[in-house]
This record gives sequence, C-alpha cells and structure tokens, in this order.
Amino acid sequence: MNALLHLHKSDIELIEKTSVFVKTTLLNAEGGHDWFHTLRVYKNALHIAQGETSNIMVVALGALLHDIADSKFHDGDEHVGPRVAREFLKNENAAESLIEAVILIIENISFKGGNRKTEHNSIELKIVQDADRLDAIGAIGIARAFNYGGFKNRKLYDPAIPPKLDMTAEEYKKSDAPTINHFYEKLLLLKDRLHTETAKKIAAKRHEFMEDFLTQFYAEWEGSL
Repeated sequence: MNALLHLHKSDIELIEKTSVFVKTTLLNAEGGHDWFHTLRVYKNALHIAQGETSNIMVVALGALLHDIADSKFHDGDEHVGPRVAREFLKNENAAESLIEAVILIIENISFKGGNRKTEHNSIELKIVQDADRLDAIGAIGIARAFNYGGFKNRKLYDPAIPPKLDMTAEEYKKSDAPTINHFYEKLLLLKDRLHTETAKKIAAKRHEFMEDFLTQFYAEWEGSL
C-alpha cells in the first residue's frame, strides 16, 4: 500500500501483528462483519488516506480494529470493542496517544440510526468511517445486508412494514425490520453522509447500483419481470 511507504519498520510490524490478531479473532464471525470486511475497510481507508493529510498509523489501526468486537454480537455492549482493542495495543507497547486516537475511532464509527452526534471529528475518523460506509453500499453492501438479515432470521421484505427514518440509536439497535427496510433506514443515506471527496466519487456508482437493484427487486416481487 503506497500510504504505508514512509512508515518505520516497527510501525509496519505493529500493523502486521494487528492484522494477524484481527484475522484470528474474527475467524468465525458473521460473514458481513468478518476478517474480509475488515480487510476491505482497511484497503478502502488506505486508498482514501492518499488524498488526505492524516496520521496513517491511526487510520490503519483504526480500520483494522474498528469491528474487533461489534456490539451487535455482544448483546449491544459498546464497551467490548474498545476494551479489546486497548488491551491488544497496550500489550504491543503502542504509544498511549496512538491508542487513544484509535479508540476514539472505534467508539464513534458506527451509524446507529444516523442521528447520533459526536464531538470527535478527526480526519482519521472521517477516513475510516467513509471506508466502512463504502463497504455498506453497492454490490457488497447488498450482499452484507441480506447475509445479516438471514443471520437474524429477518424477512426479506414485507410491504406492510414501512421503513422508520427517524429512529433513535436504541431503536436502530433493536430493530428487527425486513432487510429491504435497511436500504431506506441506512444504505441509501450513506452517499450523502460521507466526508472525503475520494469516498464520494466511489459511492456514486455504488449508490446507483443499489437503486437499480431495488427497481429490479420490486418488479420481481410483483411478478412484472
């Protein structure tokens, strides 16, 4: 990755150790939040970072550790991920300032209904958040949505259950709505909630793909195609 070219050997080693730790930890994770998701976010983040001025170590480690213990799979406990990441980085003797910057990304990256405000607006958070949101849209975003819906035994679609667009973070967390609703409650909103120009350009085509998918889905649902 070009973004890593100027890092010290010790930094590269920490990134490599973090990758191994995350890959091992997420070995049996749900398919939409597994090591491959993390790897895609990591690659997206490094790509986006090339067009921004940022601390690349914070970006790299934040991307690798952002889903190390997603609260969705830990009874909604949002403290598990930051705790696991902090313990790992401390054990690797990472600088305290680096640890704190990475933890702030993990604590603030999630969508949570889209109405959650945060005072933490570092460029590193924006880069990793954009990278994560890019993986939630387009073809892979569609695949991840239905994979998670199946994991939670949710309906594909129910015309009698409309999307809820003004959910609180708690309502969003507890929602068991059909997967199609998730497009309107999150996926179709992401294009306009990105921060970096690089991510916005990538998102445009992925967003269009989702719109085309929904058009086809509804046509097939009604038996017209």
